[in-house]
Amino acid sequence: MEKNGFIHIGKVVGAHGMNGISKVYSYAESLSVFKPNSSIILMNTGGQEKTYKIKWAKPHSRVVLLALKEVKNRNQVERLIGCEILIERNKLPDLEDGVYYWCDIIGLSVFSTKGDYLGRIASIIATGSNDVYVVKVPDNTNGKEVLVPAVESVVREINLEQQTMRIDLPEGL
Repeated sequence: MEKNGFIHIGKVVGAHGMNGISKVYSYAESLSVFKPNSSIILMNTGGQEKTYKIKWAKPHSRVVLLALKEVKNRNQVERLIGCEILIERNKLPDLEDGVYYWCDIIGLSVFSTKGDYLGRIASIIATGSNDVYVVKVPDNTNGKEVLVPAVESVVREINLEQQTMRIDLPEGL
C-alpha cells in the first residue's frame, strides 16, 4: 500500500518486555527496511502520524523486535499497538531486475497471453516456495478469485508503466 510517496512496511502488534521494545509484524522480506538511525512514520487507526527514529531491529520468532529512540517503556509501546509503519518509498533498497515490491504488483490488471482481461491483483499470498497472486475477477462473476502462482512459467510479463501483467494460465484455471 502506498500513501503520498510512503510505503507501509509493517504494523506494531505488541510490546516485548518493559523497556519500550515493540513487536512488529513486518510486510517486508528483509530487515533492511528497519535501518538504525533511519526515520519511520507510525500512523494510528485515526490517521494521525508521528515520526520516530529507529534504534535497532532484530528478528524474533514470527515478528521483528523494534527499538525506537523516542520510546522508553512498555506503556508507550502499548499506545502504539495497531499503528502502521511507513517509510519513504525512495528509502527502499533497489531490487534486481525481474523482482518487484508487492505494493507495485497489487492493483495490476491481469491479462492472458491471448489478451483476455482476467481481473486485478487484489492481494498476494506468501507460501514459502513461491508467492501466489490473488486475482479478483470482474464483478459480473460474483467476486470470483483466481489464484495465480508467481512463477516464470505462468507470469510472462509485468509492465509497471502500463500497470499490467500477462500470464499463461495453467490448464484448469
